Amino acid sequence: MGIVEGNTMNVVVVVVLWFLFVSFPAFAQGWGPEVFFLYSKHSTLYGMQTKGHAHPVSIIIRDIITVATSLGFDVTDGPELEQEKYNFDMLNIPSWHPARDMWDTFWVKTLDGYGKRLMRTHTSSVQPRYMSTHQPPFSVMIPGKVFRYEPTDTTHEAQFFQLEGFMVGTDVSVATMKAFFAEFFSKLFKKDIHVRMRPSYFPFVEPGVEVDMSCFKCGGAGCATCKHTGWIEIMGAGMIHPTVLRDCHIDPDVYSGFAFGVGIDRIIMMKYGIDDIRVLYNGDIRVSAQF
Repeated sequence: MGIVEGNTMNVVVVVVLWFLFVSFPAFAQGWGPEVFFLYSKHSTLYGMQTKGHAHPVSIIIRDIITVATSLGFDVTDGPELEQEKYNFDMLNIPSWHPARDMWDTFWVKTLDGYGKRLMRTHTSSVQPRYMSTHQPPFSVMIPGKVFRYEPTDTTHEAQFFQLEGFMVGTDVSVATMKAFFAEFFSKLFKKDIHVRMRPSYFPFVEPGVEVDMSCFKCGGAGCATCKHTGWIEIMGAGMIHPTVLRDCHIDPDVYSGFAFGVGIDRIIMMKYGIDDIRVLYNGDIRVSAQF
């Protein structure tokens, strides 16, 4: 029975009960008027169900997709149960390289002949999947769930959401990357955001950088959100390593590009003042009911 038919039936039942109570007093003996009133307050009566709420993860992903498409990016995704070659090998992280220790990986035993499988540790695994089947230029963002074998606390979870993005073309430079970050975060937070970059290391980019953005709450003046520095460390990024381009059959002498990864949960916690990442995944309806 559909929701319309069900609600109509509730109305009919209430009307019939009211008629019986009024017309035949003997019918009501032993029942009491509370029976009618209890039934009449049923949550589905007249379609008065409690309105649902979007989860904050869904809200931010929706906002990211809106901003991404407005900037000319395609949005895609890939499998959460991933092949080793896409998660590591084609991202310049061979099996012998110590950089693999940076990712705490859930390995999965398989008998399908496709090599070692794992729960993807980052949405970066979609980058070689996409680049090996498309010809530049292209700009892509990939929001999705990733998995890490690590203990949970207020800022860490075994599963969380991450955004991977990359752009490849003939004239893509560090200046292009920095200008894009400023525009992207300004649109996402609906404020004028400035960015700065600091040297860092990620095996699939060279050079690699950590990206800080000006605090969206105080505008750089200093507050509790930015620990009174005026800046918030937001993500890692860099120019795509030539080896990664070659492995995807893209000539690094012709094309260049940048890539970045940011924790969607981190954006949520900063934007909405959530101090424990675990509340996003414990199923407490009171969390989403606030949005």
